[in-house]
Amino acid sequence: MRHPILLSACLAGAVLVAGCAENEDETVERAFQDVNVVDESNLNDVMLTVADPNEAVNYFTRTAKEKPDRIDVQRGLAYSLVRAKRFTEAATAWEKVTTMEGTTAEDSVAFADTLIRTGDWAKAEATLDALPPTHETFNRYRLEAMLADSNEEWTKSDSFYEIATGLTTKPSGVLNNWGYSKLTRGDYKEAERLFGEAIRQDPTLFTAKNNLVLARGARRDYTLPVIPMDQTERAQLLHTMALSAIKQGDVSVGKSLLRDAIETHPQHFEPAVRALNALDT
Repeated sequence: MRHPILLSACLAGAVLVAGCAENEDETVERAFQDVNVVDESNLNDVMLTVADPNEAVNYFTRTAKEKPDRIDVQRGLAYSLVRAKRFTEAATAWEKVTTMEGTTAEDSVAFADTLIRTGDWAKAEATLDALPPTHETFNRYRLEAMLADSNEEWTKSDSFYEIATGLTTKPSGVLNNWGYSKLTRGDYKEAERLFGEAIRQDPTLFTAKNNLVLARGARRDYTLPVIPMDQTERAQLLHTMALSAIKQGDVSVGKSLLRDAIETHPQHFEPAVRALNALDT
């Protein structure tokens, strides 16, 4: 009489053990899935930051084919295309992101940014106009300022640049853009001030240094400003100032500045040598 009871107990134990094994397998599988999600997220971050842009494009292109409904992957592809300077493809990718479930207002701002890079100013403006006015971010106002510049709406431009400057802890780039806007309007003193402020915010920003020299040259002030510069930068800025002087008819000043640039540069300065030879002949 004991055998059936013992058999039943054994069977029950076997079923229990099997059940535990199955539960353990499911738990392990879920754990691996969680790890894979974390690893994939980290890999996405790596691809968006330190990876070669074209490698990142290839990675996100493959992943997007496998998981076409993942907006984070589509967004990663769009960002990577921008980093690779493949702006036409990036615009198409961003447009797709803006139609997907889970899209954000900042996706539309990124789309508008890419459209500006492709020269489609009208579509970029329409994209920003469709955003709610409550979406107030640095990137939006930076683009709004650029659009106002393109339309020569100077009052709007200045207002948007001022707002954008207050919305970032690193305003050097937008200050440089604002200064260039003033330079194109012929407001050279204000342009010089803004370029100087951009350099104070980021002493390595050579574009602002070069623009500052252009602003001074436009006023026929052919002395270099007192700003941080190494020997190579000094030579390049002298070259820029020389070309500015020559353009305005001050040829003798320009030739003198070209000679200074050639002597200052730590290596052979071919563009300045070529410009000086052209003037001498």
